[in-house]
This record gives sequence, C-alpha cells and structure tokens, in this order.
Amino acid sequence: PVGAGGILHAGLIPLLVFKLKTETEEIQELILDTLSSCLRVEASEALATGAITILKETLTHSSVAIRSKAARVLLEIGTHPEGKSAVCEEVIPVLVSLLEDTDPEVQASATGALMFATVKPQGRFSALSAKAIPPLLKLVAEETSKARLSAIKTLTMLAEVPEGRRTLLHHTDTFQQCLNDPCEAVKRAAKIAISVIQWKP
Repeated sequence: PVGAGGILHAGLIPLLVFKLKTETEEIQELILDTLSSCLRVEASEALATGAITILKETLTHSSVAIRSKAARVLLEIGTHPEGKSAVCEEVIPVLVSLLEDTDPEVQASATGALMFATVKPQGRFSALSAKAIPPLLKLVAEETSKARLSAIKTLTMLAEVPEGRRTLLHHTDTFQQCLNDPCEAVKRAAKIAISVIQWKP
C-alpha cells in the first residue's frame, strides 16, 4: 500500500497508462500489476487519463495473462463509485464476451468486474442488453469455476430488473444446486439469488 501511495503521489499513473500502448508484453504485464495495486487505493487519476479506453483494447489481447490482468485492473476501477459509471458506459459488452474466455482467470476477473458494474442500474441494463445471463448461468453451473460466486452475485443484481427476473425464473434449479455447495459463501449467495428471483411485488 505504501508503494502504491508513492506511485500515486509521484503522479506516475498517466505515464503507466500511456505506456500500455507501446511496451512489450512482458512490460505490459508489469504495468497492469502495478495499476491494479494502485487503483485499489485511488482511481480518479487513471479515469481522467482515459484508462478505460486503453484497457478496453487490452481486454482483447492475444495473451491470456494480459487479458486477465486488464480485467483485474477494471475490477479494481469498478470498486470506486466513479469507476463503476465509467465501466458501465464503455466496457460491459467486452466483459460479457470474456465470460466465455478459455482461461479461468480471465473469466473470474471479467465476472468480478461485471459484478461491480452491475451495482448501478445502468450497468444492469447494459449487461442484459449484452446478453450476460446465459454465460453467467454457465459459470454458476460449473462447480470448479473460479468465477462462480461473482456470477451468482451478478445474476442476483440482474434479477432486480423485471426482464432479468423473468428470464431467471426458468433457471432457479441452477441456483438450487448451489445450496449444497461446500463453500458457505456460495450457499449464502445462492439462497439470496433464489429469494430475489422469486420475489413477487
């Protein structure tokens, strides 16, 4: 944390963000790791530099490590209120496409970033438009998926939109299976998901 604070204090975030476009893959990975640590502390400087646009390009990189780390940086950005709005506006469709990535780490980071983005109503509508429900349900059904918990929580937020609830009413069995999961957090999240999906006004 002290190192991250030092980088922020020295005003190096804009430089790191711009270097992402020109450096070799190995250096890009280091930059993304650094940004991830720094953005846990503060995101406004990165947002002001247009980091979201540059990260959006990085999300479709041929390197699995770079895709995964870029999604992780977006996840960190999404933990900040102003970051959620920026992610909602620009990258939800790309994050949804990464839910079906071949790499579990990429899937997990993309699902986490999507989970933070769907805290905002605008993020929920964007995720529904980008057809996020089928790939998220697939991740919930996979018992070994690293993204399982985030996927359940994201679907719970999508169930708060009438259109999302209507779709998910046909899939409560997927959540029922999670009630026997060895992980307490997954069980709890599944229970909440079912109650939100079955809620009647």
